[in-house]
Amino acid sequence: MGSIIPFQDLNLFPDNSTTSAITTTTTIPTLLTPKIEPKSEPVDEIPHQSQSYQEPLSSFFPNSVPIFFSNPQITPLSPSPSPSPSPSTPAASTISSAEETVYSEFYRLSELFRTAFAERFQQYSDVQVIEPDSRAIVPVPDDDRLNQVVVSRRKTPRSTELVRVTNLTLKDRTYFREVVRRTRMLYESLRILSIVEQENRRGIGFRRRSRGDLRSATMMRDRGLWLNRDKRIVGSIPGVEIGDLFFFRMELCVVGLHGQAQAGIDYLPGSKSSNGEPIATSIIVSGGYEDDEDAGDMIIYTGHGGQDKFSKQCEHQKLEGGNLALERSLHYGIEVRVIRGIKYENSVTNKVYVYDGLYKIVDCWFDVGKSGFGVYKYKLLRMDGQPEMGSAIMKFAQTLRIRPISVRPVGYLSLDISNKKESLPVFLFNDIDSDQEPLFYEYLVKSVFPPIVFSQGSGTGCNCVSGCNDSCFCAAKNGGELAYDYNGLLMRGKPVIFECGASCQCPPNCRNRVSQRGLRSRLEVFRSRETGWGVRSLDLIPAGSFICEYAGVALTREQSQIFTMNGDNLVYPNRFSEKWAEWGDLSQVFSDYTRPSYPSIPPLDFAMDVSRMRNVACYISHSSTPNVLVQFVLHDHNNLMFPHLMLFAMENIPPLRELSLDYGVPDECTGKLSICN
Repeated sequence: MGSIIPFQDLNLFPDNSTTSAITTTTTIPTLLTPKIEPKSEPVDEIPHQSQSYQEPLSSFFPNSVPIFFSNPQITPLSPSPSPSPSPSTPAASTISSAEETVYSEFYRLSELFRTAFAERFQQYSDVQVIEPDSRAIVPVPDDDRLNQVVVSRRKTPRSTELVRVTNLTLKDRTYFREVVRRTRMLYESLRILSIVEQENRRGIGFRRRSRGDLRSATMMRDRGLWLNRDKRIVGSIPGVEIGDLFFFRMELCVVGLHGQAQAGIDYLPGSKSSNGEPIATSIIVSGGYEDDEDAGDMIIYTGHGGQDKFSKQCEHQKLEGGNLALERSLHYGIEVRVIRGIKYENSVTNKVYVYDGLYKIVDCWFDVGKSGFGVYKYKLLRMDGQPEMGSAIMKFAQTLRIRPISVRPVGYLSLDISNKKESLPVFLFNDIDSDQEPLFYEYLVKSVFPPIVFSQGSGTGCNCVSGCNDSCFCAAKNGGELAYDYNGLLMRGKPVIFECGASCQCPPNCRNRVSQRGLRSRLEVFRSRETGWGVRSLDLIPAGSFICEYAGVALTREQSQIFTMNGDNLVYPNRFSEKWAEWGDLSQVFSDYTRPSYPSIPPLDFAMDVSRMRNVACYISHSSTPNVLVQFVLHDHNNLMFPHLMLFAMENIPPLRELSLDYGVPDECTGKLSICN
């Protein structure tokens, strides 16, 4: 496991010592770095609660997984035990008993009041209810899972201990990456389900925008599922890679990349530091201040403060709070994480946050800003040896979508290998060698099934003229709920999904017609030195989005045996790992969560031949930690033995990041994965 390095004690060195790096030695160090002494968080003095209101959340949700660095579960705070009174002071015992009775009754009445008006409070995302028999005056519907949460508990404060994580092995990086991936997947699943439930309850056109991002973050915080709460990490966050994309500020807090829901500077306050000096750990650059200058590797960052409600500078800034923390980080040579906020029209919020790596603060001064008021400015330079900035890749991809040849004049073998069969072009790029293999196959838009598959027809359809909802016939086929939200995102993976077909009366833009509409993102097949042929997107692909179908010619068991005798490689759908079960898995939130088992599907006994006809999906590389999952879908027939293999994003996939699939276990005879390239 990697090393966790605490900071050195500032008190060992004079104030005028120089510094440029952070190390830990047994002798007197040559480089000055601050050390924040570990100390316990101050416990708020709250009255003692009766036993019935002190049951920890772990009893409701026992399936929580370990978090980075043994992150503790959230439990109700209680005051430190006071010394037992001596026999000579009997009055103290009487007073204490009376206080307990008063406070117990106070909390009982408080809970009755809060649960009674829970529906009114829920719009502020701070009060929710779980126990159906909590004597609430206003009953809580049993089927609204996201509202069934205990009354908000006091959240655990962030740690005051600054550390740096170093010397991570490949195994460590893989582990932390998986933890971050699962945490983000849980956050996104909760967010989507929360929005759908609010829209179902209030109506799609409800004037107040549903804040599923806040609700999902609150629920995860109350269950102790936020990462990196027990340590404040300086430098890189294990499991978070440069170029990772986030749609919401709260998600940055959930993974521990930036701990402030609104402020642009995240720092350890001086009041919690052993030497009384604040230290900055990360900043968000989003152009919120008119004096900011962003040249990529060099940033002139304006301190915070002095703005009115219209984001206009109206007074001088002060060297305090985050501004002082940045100055102290400059003094001690401590790097900060930089997250850029970029406008992106195709995103959920028309904005996206990109982690761009570590920067050093090299200068700080007080200047007169454009508005005429004094502002603090900080010059930051990007540290060497890091991968390319995610924001730069996004800008390059945007230009590539418009002028591909002018941006990359060498390497394009085709601007559309589908020959306009797809709704969007599929590029073919190779600037490594002379291989042109993808040009020699006939392109398939969707899988070809044997005629016997369609003998049963598409069955009875719904009568939804304006679009399907959870009460229609197609929803009943899917177990009582549709698989997609109103934006076409997959809410929860299932063994198989029944989409609306030719017998349904709903329009083409129906909520239950997602995967049959074809490509939504511009994809590119490219040559890679590591994986051979691979696939990447020129667009940002949000988590839960449909990507494309894995298309080929479906073969029966007898046909596949003949093909394998000839040495042809086939793809076996039953060997794809069941990553669909991870998408929407809420077992860490709800103790009674069960894996979806309906609609059920029999063991698949067919193979996909992609030796002559195939589509773009057949070039997606294998990975044991993929960012794409396979979801079985039926829409043009009802034969459960031959479903379509539809691919969905398991995470927010940035532009030009390679797509990957888990093709499953190796073939028992050949020892090869069921992968064609």
